[in-house]
Amino acid sequence: STVLREKLPSFLLVVVCLGFLVLMVLFRSLLVPLTAVLTSLLSYGAALGISVFVFQWGNLSSVFGIAEAGPILPFLPVMLFAILFGLSMDYQVFIVSRMQEEWEHHKDNKLAVRVGLGGSGLVVVAAAAIMFCVFMSFVFQSNTTIKLFGLALAVAIALDAFVIRLALVPALMTLFGKANWYVPGWLGKVLPKVSVEGPPSSGGSPESAPQPTNSQ
Repeated sequence: STVLREKLPSFLLVVVCLGFLVLMVLFRSLLVPLTAVLTSLLSYGAALGISVFVFQWGNLSSVFGIAEAGPILPFLPVMLFAILFGLSMDYQVFIVSRMQEEWEHHKDNKLAVRVGLGGSGLVVVAAAAIMFCVFMSFVFQSNTTIKLFGLALAVAIALDAFVIRLALVPALMTLFGKANWYVPGWLGKVLPKVSVEGPPSSGGSPESAPQPTNSQ
């Protein structure tokens, strides 16, 4: 317990910094990855909060079938953040990669956010709903440790997907405007060019794509 508690800040810092660097390379932006990693900490805090509220303080213990309240297991914060951060960054990539594609075609931030959210939002909803059901099934097990792990992850994923990725992040990106896609010139020359969808195409959005014509 002592070792895990002492190493937790370093673990969080390493994971967050690596996540920031990967997203910075992927989106060629500073503000988008910064928003992504900071908002993921909100989900993490909510997951720890619900864990303490139910399992340590004993609230709603009868609802979840908890016989006796007690301290939170020391491995939970580490495992919880590792899994949650990976899932939340997946959802971020689903949505923002579509926004980035639209931004590169039209340079209209509001349009990019709207098209990206509309195009990839349902994918995130479906993925998050599946993971929520999976982890909520752990709550109905008899083992308290499994209950704790399942409830924390289920709450965190629901909050991260439905509130943060589908509402808060698009709202912030709309407010930030063109600053979302800013990267210093010297850094842009250093960063490798990576595309989630493969080689970039020359066409725009489906609505603006040229229609085929008959050839003689």
